[in-house]
Amino acid sequence: MTEAAIAIRVEHLSKTFGGGLRRRGEVQALVDVSLEVSAGEIFGLLGPNGAGKTTLVKILLGSLHSSTGTASINSHDCGNWRARQKAGFLPENHRFPSYLTGQQLLNVYGGLAGMSRSAIRARSNELLEQVEMTRWRKTKIRKYSKGMMQRLGLAQALLNDPDLVFLDEPTDGVDPVGRREIREILKGLKKQGKTIFLNSHLLAEVEAVCDRVAILDKGKLIKTGPVGALIETKPYYWIETYHLPEHIAGMITSGFDQAIIEENVIKLPLENPRKINVIIDILRKYEVDIISVKPLSVSLEDSFMQLIKGGAAP
Repeated sequence: MTEAAIAIRVEHLSKTFGGGLRRRGEVQALVDVSLEVSAGEIFGLLGPNGAGKTTLVKILLGSLHSSTGTASINSHDCGNWRARQKAGFLPENHRFPSYLTGQQLLNVYGGLAGMSRSAIRARSNELLEQVEMTRWRKTKIRKYSKGMMQRLGLAQALLNDPDLVFLDEPTDGVDPVGRREIREILKGLKKQGKTIFLNSHLLAEVEAVCDRVAILDKGKLIKTGPVGALIETKPYYWIETYHLPEHIAGMITSGFDQAIIEENVIKLPLENPRKINVIIDILRKYEVDIISVKPLSVSLEDSFMQLIKGGAAP
């Protein structure tokens, strides 16, 4: 891949907080993280709370320095102001001045970006219409709902027509209709050649819109790749019974170490689907009534949880 085709490059990046001279109480937020984001793709960053996602984004945006390793945006080191010149950012839990109107806020941010008044006016009109906030442009932000705040925040992130957009929980507090509209906006930005770096805990949203994802856990990159490649493809079955005696459940879990039993339901992945007949034979032998046997599709969320736990797909 050519350098021009890489929007973000992270190489052996680590970040340690605290500790002082005696290195006590250190917290390793990132541990030897390496990844690349291609220009023009929607890239998702996933991980539980405390995984290091926000730390990585802050380093990429130049508000934190790494302890070791390097990171660059569009071939510029992240400590260089040129790396942020064509980037937009919507932070999580942003706080806009409540005494401003939506239009006034965009005027302020456009001015900070060095845009002319005419450019701000034209771009604001376009973006407020795009996020369906035109009718609220002269309303004080203090009267906005959380969803309206997110829509305005998205418009702010796109104001300077960035090549690369960082979005931290962009659909947080947005209703289902609004989330779908934001997804369509992101897909439209991709068609324009924009690169989107998306940080979200809503895995269904990530699965619907991202080309590739990276999963962080305890500061370490545990897996990266296309969404489809991260979803476990082994056959997975659900067997529901009327009543499952404890000794029968123990017999199944001892013979199938990946089996999960919850009350009267047996769940397990099987590389060879024919093995399901073995379990059914056990249940019939001991006269356990079966309600249903069905294969289940595995979502990104299922695979994510198992990767975090260090196991197979549930």
